[in-house]
Amino acid sequence: MSTALEPIPLWRQLQATATVIAGVRKGASGTVAVDAVAGPLRPGVQALAFHVWRNLGRAEALRSQLVSRMPAPATDALLCVALALAWDEATAPYDAFTLVNQAVEALKRNPATVAHANFVNACLRRFLRERPALVAATDRDPQSLWNHPRWWVERLQREHPQHWQAILTRANSHPPMTLRVNTRKAQPHEYLAQLQAAGIDARAGDASVIYLDQAVPVTQLPGFSQGVVSVQDAAAQVAAPLLLQGLGPQPRVLDACAAPGGKTAHVLEAADAEVVAIELDARRMQRVGETLDRLGLKAQLLTADAARPQDWWDGVPFDGILLDAPCTASGIVRRHPDVRWLRRESDIAQLADLQMRLIDALWPLLRPGGRMVYCTCSVFLAEGEQQIQHFVAHRKDAAWLPSPGHMLPGGPQGVPKVGDNPSHDHDGFFYALLEKRSA
Repeated sequence: MSTALEPIPLWRQLQATATVIAGVRKGASGTVAVDAVAGPLRPGVQALAFHVWRNLGRAEALRSQLVSRMPAPATDALLCVALALAWDEATAPYDAFTLVNQAVEALKRNPATVAHANFVNACLRRFLRERPALVAATDRDPQSLWNHPRWWVERLQREHPQHWQAILTRANSHPPMTLRVNTRKAQPHEYLAQLQAAGIDARAGDASVIYLDQAVPVTQLPGFSQGVVSVQDAAAQVAAPLLLQGLGPQPRVLDACAAPGGKTAHVLEAADAEVVAIELDARRMQRVGETLDRLGLKAQLLTADAARPQDWWDGVPFDGILLDAPCTASGIVRRHPDVRWLRRESDIAQLADLQMRLIDALWPLLRPGGRMVYCTCSVFLAEGEQQIQHFVAHRKDAAWLPSPGHMLPGGPQGVPKVGDNPSHDHDGFFYALLEKRSA
């Protein structure tokens, strides 16, 4: 008797993908929605969902060309999934007619959508007949052309007039798998040789950065379980060395909003520091602990609200504070393409208020001469440059030291060198280094 697993039919994958897309439309994060998918289905559904999110603006514009009235949510989600996967023949993961047949089958297999199967079949068959004209008609819609909400496109046009097109293009690209070598256990050139010996193509970046053009499971990375290497974007790897420069030996460091622990670990790898890591969410704090355990590192972990130091601070000033503040995550949408459809423009002001409350709450915990790194994985000015301009304008004891500023998503085919920012392949971040002076 054969023990081979039966292949999962495409209609089931499309059905589950539509459920994920509908979940994000209702306000769930893509990670949560994908995690809810049954185990055997999850890898395929995640790949399909990522493709859909990178093409959802186009799909919704095409749907508007095909229907006069918005379908019911479950039906609309599956229709848009099919259109997102089929509209561009060059990148479509399946033959268009197969996609249409399987999408209709997915509707028929669901009691909530079976009544709409013939309607969707007619829409998709019309799309196949009239594809060039329908696609050309949607080229005039910025949301369709760039696959980001219109407000997002317009904001980037205002805030980054020289680079907005490259930022949006990069956001729809597939990012490399980026590693950080633990220099306590290996040097980057040594680890690069280990990867090559294991048959994994890799290239060196700056400092401890290594890029893999093709992602592999972490279990295949030499020395991963022994803490030799971690997965972390190149821009995120700027935080620890930026904070530690000038702090001296054995600094006392606070990592506020520490989950999932990559920056906490990097500080401990780079210096003999006493680190206190704060995280509000207990489940996310568990990830910090797991990260440090794998790397063989120790920190004081506190599950608490960083904005309320009266609840957790022991009164001993910090030499350095790393504030990786909650933000829109607009700089990491190539890794989390659901974010663009999850966010609303009103979120920016709300998050900027939270960011400023955190800065104001944590600044008094810094000793005179100490340094704070404020960073966000955002490309929006309200969460970066404007935030720090406002802070230093109202704090006579705050000096803004030379620091990267807005590191726009870049690379050889992306955003060119901006100021002193390197042009290698990284996500979008903002960094400000602040020093506490005598008022």
